[in-house]
Amino acid sequence: MESDFDLLDAKAILEWQAELGISEAISEKPINRFEKNADEKSIVATFNPDATSVNIKSQSAIDEAVLIAANAKNLLELKSAIENFPHCDLKRGARNAVFSAGSSAAKIMIIGEAPGREEDFQGVPFVGRAGQLLDKMLFSIGLSREESDVEKSVYITNVIPWRPPENREPMQDEIDMMLPFLKRHVELVEPKVIVAMGNVSCQSLLGRRGITKLRGVWVEAFGLPVLPMLHPAYLLRNPVAKREAWSDLLSLKEKVFT
Repeated sequence: MESDFDLLDAKAILEWQAELGISEAISEKPINRFEKNADEKSIVATFNPDATSVNIKSQSAIDEAVLIAANAKNLLELKSAIENFPHCDLKRGARNAVFSAGSSAAKIMIIGEAPGREEDFQGVPFVGRAGQLLDKMLFSIGLSREESDVEKSVYITNVIPWRPPENREPMQDEIDMMLPFLKRHVELVEPKVIVAMGNVSCQSLLGRRGITKLRGVWVEAFGLPVLPMLHPAYLLRNPVAKREAWSDLLSLKEKVFT
């Protein structure tokens, strides 16, 4: 009887941890990975006379990414190229590469930031709570990722195809390394407009952050109109901001369908 009770307790604890977003068992002691990365960078800069070698390695990976991405003649080849790209360390800790969802013939291309826990499990972008909210937002203006009608469909991808550890923000070198693939992705899809969801997307496409100031103002990237929007995850934390999101959705609808 005591054994059964222990098992139930263990199950309850695991479910509670999952609710908190704890999804990886790494070690018996907690590790502050942000601090660890900062320490590593500090050590390299202070004690390594050849500290620029890290940048040289990153630049080499970026140059290789440019060549590989340019050689992708279609989306299937691009997906394969991303999955086989060996230089982004995020790949090592992820379960799946998250490529896209929706119709590649759609006029609207939504670019998110990076996969979360559910996206990593399923290999599909925006399928967690934020993704469910995004679907409701799109539905409110007559759009859907599941829609076969090109006029009512959207195409969704991310700046980063692999989930960062503990859902941290992607680092700049990771963004730079994957940006050639994103540019090629846009070229192959040929959307009419792009929606940049969140700070990381704006940083990647526009070189700027501050989504609360950028949102709702049409700009240009990759030769296309871009609408910065608040990420659905932000809206879940700040429901009052849904008013601004609704205004942006109406602006998107007007831009594409009038």
